[in-house]
Amino acid sequence: MIKNLFRKGREQSVEDSPVVAGEAKGRILVVDDSPTEIHIFKRILEKQGYQILVAKDGQEGVEIAKQELPDLILMDVVMPVLNGFQATRQLKNFDTTSKIPVIMVTTKDQQTDINWGMRQGATEYLVKPVAPADLLSKIRALINA
Repeated sequence: MIKNLFRKGREQSVEDSPVVAGEAKGRILVVDDSPTEIHIFKRILEKQGYQILVAKDGQEGVEIAKQELPDLILMDVVMPVLNGFQATRQLKNFDTTSKIPVIMVTTKDQQTDINWGMRQGATEYLVKPVAPADLLSKIRALINA
């Protein structure tokens, strides 16, 4: 089931790759209301040595980000309570969280959605299903920047 959510052929190379000794790691907040998506992100990221925090809606994501100050946030868009666009905008308005990179990872793939997400303060925008290698590449570039 998990393999069907990723582009064919990509999941094995990332899933099986070892953690490189001395590689900079960080704490990533995953904000998504789908238990399946959370499980997939945790599996990919923990294998690479990242510590994962989880929020199940945008409001909880904002609260956890303010308390924990993660190195990066993966933000879904379609969620209850506070959607990803609203949550990202709130995070960018707080001094303590405004510099945390936000990668929107969502099924909303229209150019207007992408433009709106970037205007709300997203650093990157990825459309699900996302290849693990693409996700990890963006994360590494932002955390190690």
